[in-house]
Amino acid sequence: MSGPLALVGSGEYLPVMQQLEGELLAGRPAKYVQIPTAAAEEGPVSLERWVALGLAQAERLGVEGVPVVARTREEADDPELADLVTGAGLVYLSGGSPSYLAATLRGTRLWRAVHAAWEEGAALAGCSAGAMALTGSAPHVRDLTREPEQGLGVLPGWHVLPHFDRMNDWEPGIVERYLARIPEGDLLVGIDEETALVRVDDDWRVHGRQAVHLITRDGREAYADGALVPL
Repeated sequence: MSGPLALVGSGEYLPVMQQLEGELLAGRPAKYVQIPTAAAEEGPVSLERWVALGLAQAERLGVEGVPVVARTREEADDPELADLVTGAGLVYLSGGSPSYLAATLRGTRLWRAVHAAWEEGAALAGCSAGAMALTGSAPHVRDLTREPEQGLGVLPGWHVLPHFDRMNDWEPGIVERYLARIPEGDLLVGIDEETALVRVDDDWRVHGRQAVHLITRDGREAYADGALVPL
């Protein structure tokens, strides 16, 4: 049985999400692997910021923080980097560009190591871009007219809109545009900031201060903290 899976709307590595990250690590090895690849296009300052945030959260949780900084597909194929995932209790993909994250990791040694760790019981989490890339397709968020990248495929047929409570202010009409382009029968999920949709065994449950939204062409349904989501 694979480990827990968490799709997070925002807040990775911050105190507001410390409880969730601690729960994902509970009963698992005290090794917290953090992969900031989605921010690699933003340059070294952004990557250093993500690494620092992740290590600070690991320290608050009292576990070992292990940054795995793969900026390119070549680096993601480095066996030494992939070996850093071994023995993880939680592997976390943080924010940035979902299309860049998926294109960089897909099919590499690093991604195979992450997927294997998850299948062996480690928790796997993605926040914002990380959550989007775990699905079947990873959009170019700065230009939605471009064809999306093939996603990492953990949740094929899913599409995730993180920062959902703020996204329409940033991109008016984005929900309608998403619904118009996704195949009939696919699932569109909106996840508000500082909120997560977490699967443990076969149950999907909401964690956080806001809500998770299941969106169809007929409307949407919101689920608050603690709610079991019918998926």
